[in-house]
Amino acid sequence: MKRIFVTGAGGFVGARACRFLQGNYEVLTLPKGWMASCTELQLMQSIAEAQPDVILHTAAISDTGYTEQHPEEAYRANVELPLWLARAAAQCGARLVGFSSDQVYAGVQQPGSLPETMELSPANVYGRQKLEMEQRMLDACPDTVLLRATWMYDLPSYGLPIRGNLPLNLIKATMYGEKLRFSNRDYRGITYVRQAVENLVPAANLPGGVYNYGSENREDMVTTALAFAEALRLPDVDNLIEAVDWQRNLAMDCGKLRGYGIRFDTTQEGIYHCLNDYGVADL
Repeated sequence: MKRIFVTGAGGFVGARACRFLQGNYEVLTLPKGWMASCTELQLMQSIAEAQPDVILHTAAISDTGYTEQHPEEAYRANVELPLWLARAAAQCGARLVGFSSDQVYAGVQQPGSLPETMELSPANVYGRQKLEMEQRMLDACPDTVLLRATWMYDLPSYGLPIRGNLPLNLIKATMYGEKLRFSNRDYRGITYVRQAVENLVPAANLPGGVYNYGSENREDMVTTALAFAEALRLPDVDNLIEAVDWQRNLAMDCGKLRGYGIRFDTTQEGIYHCLNDYGVADL
């Protein structure tokens, strides 16, 4: 049985990854909060003692607003700790899979789906940190697989951690009679997290490098939010969503990933996949 060392095991992605992997793999984790104060030596010793076959790095400070306000704290979590893990992986011969973000594309002016090969200069702190993380991890451990993930979602279930996401935001806004604002010039993929987790096993076998990872989306966020509201059968959607005008493009081209046989639903297909998994697709 392969030994998989998971960081961020209490987080949105990490907790779901642990649940999915348990039974088929020996899953190893760290105490909650331990990485926030550990030294590089302590982290490398923990990895060396665990002797994992794979390190799955999901831990991060991913709130873009928080990283803007606390860049030094976020830098440790988003750049320094991943670099230490890359050094540890190189030292013990473990395969390292880490999560990056579509935020590396923040500030891109190019329209259409964005490939991994384009020149980047992220417009926010989180995106800049993730891009630096990618570069430094690959320098330290060239076999590292880095997954540029989209915004992800799930429904509350099984006692797993949940956070704000598109379907929950729509449901809550409906409950409280609020409006959500989306731009018809904002483009990004949105991914059902269970599919992202299920694709991690084949992703661990990819050649080292950077991969766009998640559901593609050719529609703007107003159209996408309306499609999700329709799938959720929310009432009075005309008063739920307000169209505003600002520009962003985080829409990724996942053709490189498909070339290795790893596929995702489109953003619009994914919400029906999610509802079907929870047995509510036909309600």
